[in-house]
Amino acid sequence: MFALSQETGEDMWEVEALYDLVFAPGREALSSYRLREDVPPVADFCLLARDRDRILAGAIRVWPVRVGASNALLLGPIAVHPTRQGEGLGRLLIEDVLLRARSAGWSRAMLVGDLPYYGRFGFEPLPGIEMPGPTNPERILGRALVAGAWEGLTGTVTRAA
Repeated sequence: MFALSQETGEDMWEVEALYDLVFAPGREALSSYRLREDVPPVADFCLLARDRDRILAGAIRVWPVRVGASNALLLGPIAVHPTRQGEGLGRLLIEDVLLRARSAGWSRAMLVGDLPYYGRFGFEPLPGIEMPGPTNPERILGRALVAGAWEGLTGTVTRAA
């Protein structure tokens, strides 16, 4: 049993430690981090999953971005503690964020990741969408939260103003 809660400032170091544990050193050198610099995350969608002992088991952060002239959400990083992987926490975090985002009026979400994993959540390749380099274009995935939200949309992903 896991409880979801919104990340607060008090959680930052614990969440950063989880990201450091799960991802390779130098994770902040990835191009997706350039889109997050000096832009606050969408706090309502930055969630933590804690077990019944209040131990952090997973976390997701979400950032606003622009795709051409349109708004989108950039999911990630998403991390589940190695001892809790395979328990459905990634699914719980992703699906809850997408539900919250749609309820809040967002129409599209995207991430950089592996299609075999994220395809299970409705994410599909986004041809015509470019991330800052270097990013493998096959790993740029999106999910429409409103029917047709990605149709005909092309352009470069940039930081939100």
